[in-house]
Amino acid sequence: MREIMKKISFEIPDRDERGVSPVIGVILMVAITVILAAVIASFVLGFGDSVQENVQAGASISSNSDGSATVTWVSEGTANKLNVTISGEDSSEITDVGGTADISTSGPDVSVSSTGTYTVIVKAIGDDSTTVVAQKEVDIDA
Repeated sequence: MREIMKKISFEIPDRDERGVSPVIGVILMVAITVILAAVIASFVLGFGDSVQENVQAGASISSNSDGSATVTWVSEGTANKLNVTISGEDSSEITDVGGTADISTSGPDVSVSSTGTYTVIVKAIGDDSTTVVAQKEVDIDA
């Protein structure tokens, strides 16, 4: 038993026997402090609120049996109005939920130059941004 007691040593280990270098320990503590400060500052100063949100709205594009098409504003979301564009030919705005835009060769809202297949793009327009909310190819025969 005395032999076991003699082998246990309570001396401070020298540099080569330590587990982590003091320099690495200090670097890790500084890094953790900087990360915590950045997270707290982002909450306190409101950096998360400055992210721009997409405008949301619901729109449906439907082909009609008479060869025309109709865009209907279904859900307001955060949009102020909808912009309806037909393959770069003509555009129209819908300003109220439930409002429609009719598309044909002689349409009152959106008119195309000839019959054919056109891409209808509906953009929701908000206070600070614009977002495409619907896109569909339609055949216009009237």
